[in-house]
Amino acid sequence: MKFAELRREAYEANMEIEKQKLAIYTFGNASAFDPEAGIFAIKPSGVPYAELSPQAMVLVDLGGKVVEGDLRPSSDTPTHAVLYREFSGVLGITHTHSPYGVAWAQACEAVPIYGTTHADHLTEDIPCTEVMRDEAIRNNYEIETGNQIVQAFRGLNPLEIEMVLVACHGPFAWGKSAWKSVYNAAVLEEIAKMAWLTRTLRPGTPRLKESLKRKHYDRKHGKDAYYGQA
Repeated sequence: MKFAELRREAYEANMEIEKQKLAIYTFGNASAFDPEAGIFAIKPSGVPYAELSPQAMVLVDLGGKVVEGDLRPSSDTPTHAVLYREFSGVLGITHTHSPYGVAWAQACEAVPIYGTTHADHLTEDIPCTEVMRDEAIRNNYEIETGNQIVQAFRGLNPLEIEMVLVACHGPFAWGKSAWKSVYNAAVLEEIAKMAWLTRTLRPGTPRLKESLKRKHYDRKHGKDAYYGQA
């Protein structure tokens, strides 16, 4: 199978969604992208995680057409296609229904940057899209979901902010691999939980000051980063 490795990567990312408790039953999906071929592998629609296999992953092109696979791809496939087309350098995407992320999305609020755990991963609030217009919902909902995310990133770098909340819906995350996209989805959920607890304990908590934001982000991601092993 030409795309066996791509299927395997997508399969392992989807299994990580369940392992990290980011979705239940058939909720959520992950995909892995081959930019040279313009093909991505994605979870089949409505199939429980326990029934998945690498061979069950569906191969789709950037126009949303199934290239190979016996099952229907995830209903969110058009959203993944939009993001792969628009966000150059993204090689994996994960969509979850993790509870704290969904709670902020249902409140239509960005997740504020309150502390250094958040700053270890990004120096901005986790953005939230606008609520989708009725016309867009009637048009092509999944494509418009992707368009909403792209619009929310006008002026933002999707390779630095690798996560978003879709208003009234839930989290999407991405990265330089399918596994990294699930990692970022798990980070989003943990940060969303911490922010909710912080706001509950102290509703007027101020955002983290700039010096701490920069210190924590740069020590992991800056040119002179020193976190981890060389």
